[in-house]
Amino acid sequence: MAGRGTTELPLSGYADRRIVGRRTLFATLVVVTIVILLALAAYALSAGGFGIADALLLLFFVLTMPWSVIGFWNAAIGFVIMRFARDPVATVLPSGACLRGDEPIAASTAITIFVRNEPPDRVIRNLDAMMREVELAGAAHSFHLYVLSDSGVSEIATLEETGFSALAAQWQGRIPVTYRRRAVNTAFKAGNFWDFCERWGHQHEFAVTLDTDSFMTAAAIMRMVRVIQSDPKLGILQGLVVGLPSTSAFARIFQFGMRLGMRSWTIGSAWWQADCGPYWGHNAIIRIAPFVAHCHIPKLPDGGVLGGHVLSHDQIEAALMRRAGYDVRVLPEEDLGWEENPPTLIEFIRRDQRWCQGTLQYGYFLFTPGMKLVSRFQLAFAMLMFLGSPAWIGMLVVGTLALAAAPTPADFVRPEAGHALLAIILVMWFAPKIATVIDVLTRPKLRHAFGGTARFLASVAIETVFFILLSPIMWTCHTLFLAGLPFGRVIGWIGQVRHDHTVPWSQALHQLWPHTALGLCSLGLIAAIHPTALVYVFLLAGGPALSIPLAVFTARPALGRFLTRIGIGRLPEETAPPLALTALALPAVTAATRPA
Repeated sequence: MAGRGTTELPLSGYADRRIVGRRTLFATLVVVTIVILLALAAYALSAGGFGIADALLLLFFVLTMPWSVIGFWNAAIGFVIMRFARDPVATVLPSGACLRGDEPIAASTAITIFVRNEPPDRVIRNLDAMMREVELAGAAHSFHLYVLSDSGVSEIATLEETGFSALAAQWQGRIPVTYRRRAVNTAFKAGNFWDFCERWGHQHEFAVTLDTDSFMTAAAIMRMVRVIQSDPKLGILQGLVVGLPSTSAFARIFQFGMRLGMRSWTIGSAWWQADCGPYWGHNAIIRIAPFVAHCHIPKLPDGGVLGGHVLSHDQIEAALMRRAGYDVRVLPEEDLGWEENPPTLIEFIRRDQRWCQGTLQYGYFLFTPGMKLVSRFQLAFAMLMFLGSPAWIGMLVVGTLALAAAPTPADFVRPEAGHALLAIILVMWFAPKIATVIDVLTRPKLRHAFGGTARFLASVAIETVFFILLSPIMWTCHTLFLAGLPFGRVIGWIGQVRHDHTVPWSQALHQLWPHTALGLCSLGLIAAIHPTALVYVFLLAGGPALSIPLAVFTARPALGRFLTRIGIGRLPEETAPPLALTALALPAVTAATRPA
């Protein structure tokens, strides 16, 4: 009861004010941090006066700041919640806090999986294991599996028809399985799902979305169904996605770092994004009716390289769902689902280029009427991930030339200010991973799950070097890809090679020679003129310079098997595999659990 002279605030009004307060605090922290860093950078660059090169470097630095600073504060807030909140998930997803976990599933849910031009054997293996779990949980009557194919290669289409028909026959009378292949993949994956909605959406209340490389347990699917059916305002619920145990050296190291960084970053961002959360296109659940009513993505105007149908649909659909008045939230639990990461650097670059092109199409939607301010920010922020890459490369090129032209390094950058700025940037880069490293090292069970303290720290050290090398390689890739867009260099919706395979030296040289030339020229110039500054230039130039051997060696299956055997990049699912992953007979899990 309210006291005399006070006014009771409705719960929804209180929640809205609390979210506004969080966003105001977060924005203030970000803006103040950027201003301080820019002031420090300007002071550091003023050693020999402030010229055109210094102004360019400061401009490039401004463009790189949003991702670094926002990532840092996401991680810092996420770490505080991880360590000190009684229930970290309930802190960012209130609707999940009151669930017991045994509520009956009353709604009909479609499980949709999207496939395109990839051998279907792994997909069938994953789906069969998932459906066995659903059946054992006694929830088979609530689900219908839809395999939505856009495959255009006749040999693969034949394999799909045979394999998925057999899967449907095997599960007949228990869980219905529908396989549909479109002859033309109009509107790419978004069009694939929209075709499902038009044909079968009216038969179901919710749809779980899976990619070809996705895997979710029955427990995870049922938990997400229970959360979304308990909150009629919830339009999309995104689950946290982690890497599936792999024997590829590249994938092991990459997804170990991803595992370290994702949870604190996601929890921190969910704290202030709240009802304007992310949608990553898979390992999520959607309320179908409002999606059909409000989330159709129109074809963009033809005539430009970014015109036509949208490649990256997910965050646009999240923004449209939120515009319609429905919440979009994330459930930051690490046991909800997995994905296979590309096994080589070459495959990783191919996937990233498609993301780059699709994300740039967000620019058409930034000023959509009625869209929430946070949704507009998310679209712009996603674009900055790629548009910031030329700024990093600009800093490398201009910085190398300016440093080479200076009589001494001290005439280019004030040493004390430069060292302080570098230390701050490195902390910001690694903040999401630092948060999890601290969390793991202070929890004995987690240390054991990651293979013990020695293995964990060795994996952290290797992943740190890997991240320092990989980041500027990807910045170079983005820059080259963006430079090619005006000349019609685009990438379509292509299939992925997911099995472990080697990368020949000739292929690595063909694809990565520009990166190598950039890195070697920068390092060679500084080594010849100011060798004492070489270590600093290496942070931006080392990865491109070593990109060819990195692509070749991290693709070698023998190296991947060796790292798996000694426990480098060990994930908790390898130490104590969930029953669902055991059923998949993953080589990485088998090798990790085999007695020494």
